Amino acid sequence: MQRAPFATALVIMLFAACSYAPPGAAAIKPAAKRNPAPAFTLKDAQGKSFNLGEYKGKVVLLNFWATWCGPCKLEIPWFMEFEKNYRDKGFAVLGVSMDEEGWEVVKPYVERVKVNYRVAIGNDVMAQHYGGVDSLPTSFLIDRDGKIAAVHVGLVSKGDYQRDIEHLLGAGRKADAGAGAAVLRAATAAPAVQ
Repeated sequence: MQRAPFATALVIMLFAACSYAPPGAAAIKPAAKRNPAPAFTLKDAQGKSFNLGEYKGKVVLLNFWATWCGPCKLEIPWFMEFEKNYRDKGFAVLGVSMDEEGWEVVKPYVERVKVNYRVAIGNDVMAQHYGGVDSLPTSFLIDRDGKIAAVHVGLVSKGDYQRDIEHLLGAGRKADAGAGAAVLRAATAAPAVQ
């Protein structure tokens, strides 16, 4: 019977390591108040190096997670759906696993779940560059200019993520539409008299 208190303590510790944030905990920062996302270079499951700069011009959901984190596992199917639904609109999900065992535990999990977005192994140095990732999951929404638009710590609702992603994708379209309209106005303006 002594196993029951140990098992209970273990479950409590695992969930305490992961966090829950109430819905709506993060809000999109105004563009003028956004800071650049720290640059990084990591290797994905295929051993191919990539860096955040490759995603400039896209909205990026950068998710710090681990295979042992229950709330992380709840979010992954949402992120897979977002990757599928918004990829063609200039969106990408990047998963950064903080598992200490590295690819030994991450690769089998990613293959079993059939994760459809890029996953890499992170480290404490990278986490510190992002302000110290103390809770998992922690996700950063990065705008098309490579700036951090929102930070979600702990389990956040799917609807909150979707709203924020659509807001950032729409903001890019509005800017593009505004620039396009300005070009169109200039092109259709009366020609200069010589």
